Amino acid sequence: MPTHEPTRPADRDPGPLLDFRVDDNVDEQTSEAFYRLIGVNEDMLDPLAEHHSADNTRSFYVLFDRTATWDHPGVPQYVALYLQRDHQRRTFRFEQAPLPLPSMAQSWLIHRGCPPESIALDPERGTVPADEATRALEQRLMRDGDHYALGWSYTRDDPDDWVTLATLRALDERAPSPFRVVVEEVDIQAGTHTLREGGFETVQEALKWCEGRLSGTGKALPPVKPAPSHSRPASAPKPAPDCSPGRSR
Repeated sequence: MPTHEPTRPADRDPGPLLDFRVDDNVDEQTSEAFYRLIGVNEDMLDPLAEHHSADNTRSFYVLFDRTATWDHPGVPQYVALYLQRDHQRRTFRFEQAPLPLPSMAQSWLIHRGCPPESIALDPERGTVPADEATRALEQRLMRDGDHYALGWSYTRDDPDDWVTLATLRALDERAPSPFRVVVEEVDIQAGTHTLREGGFETVQEALKWCEGRLSGTGKALPPVKPAPSHSRPASAPKPAPDCSPGRSR
């Protein structure tokens, strides 16, 4: 269990409290489920981005979950939340997903109908990209996130080595480097982060690299092989692989 207070979002005025706009709901079953998954930790959820439709029937949130630091080691620290309201019936539905990177949360919301330009992260609420390579990869993960299946991930929020590892599998079986590892490293003092991607032929190779990175014996990320000019994305998603490693650390 970490002994430090989580500090990923910038240590600044938290701004207004979250408003999920479901106070008039009369569906007790949905309300109980929402409270159990989201509401119980509402005061520990920092909104990094949110968007509401003009008619207030849909809302999209990227949330940083400060309770994750006291959960099992390695759990994702971001939550993507999608709300749909029926004002006439005074009911609502919701979907939520814990994800290891904010760009993945943005992608999850975009593919549920959120306009990409409306879910940009608030630069005052977290670290910022350290370089153009990071910005480019974040944009690609937002745009093409549905081309990959997320497998195993691990977040270490040690201020001396704040790192997130995410293993992905390309849904197109013809894709070069079918397994990817995305690595985010955070410099808390500078308030910046870098994001890099490596390519692997098998899930075993990808997970072995991750174990090396966490133990301090990792090698440089192998580059992703370039895609052939005739390559096209798969027409339909396929199930995610079993990316569970033999051990967490």
